[in-house]
Amino acid sequence: MPTYAENIPIGTALPPFKLPTVCGEWVDSSALSGKPLVVVFTCGHCPYVQAIEERMLKLAAAYIPRGIQWLGIASNDPHLYPEEDSPEALCRRTREKGYPFPILYDETQAVAKAFGAVCTPEFFAYDSQHRLYYHGRLDDNWKEPNAVKREELKEALESLLSGRPAPSPQFPSMGCSIKWKGV
Repeated sequence: MPTYAENIPIGTALPPFKLPTVCGEWVDSSALSGKPLVVVFTCGHCPYVQAIEERMLKLAAAYIPRGIQWLGIASNDPHLYPEEDSPEALCRRTREKGYPFPILYDETQAVAKAFGAVCTPEFFAYDSQHRLYYHGRLDDNWKEPNAVKREELKEALESLLSGRPAPSPQFPSMGCSIKWKGV
């Protein structure tokens, strides 16, 4: 049974965070100011993430050179899926797949809670003032890339870069629930 992202008001400020990447470096949100930012809550084991991963990587690779910063955040309790969701496994995955952006490790899950994230994959796009511009899915068909009719995150990024208002309606992300500790 999929989990759907909750409604978060457009214009909500980016929650502050300082997290290690799954490969050991640190990222502080205060160092990201001045440029638009995409944050995706992700993991290794989720079939929804696996199904959209190549499309997501291609989109990130196309928009990072255009000035869009991009980060992944892994908030799952890694003890539930250690072979796929541990920082070490995710570090290997990012290297093997050639991720053009880092995955951060949210060990305490406080950052996921601050964002209001509930599923993987879940996309948040922020403008250059780090106000929420888009909160939704990658596209309209997570399972079948050839059946995609609307690339909603891509359309939102084009609107953002063109200075247009946030798209409406925005359709919620759908995927595996974040694996909360102690649940």
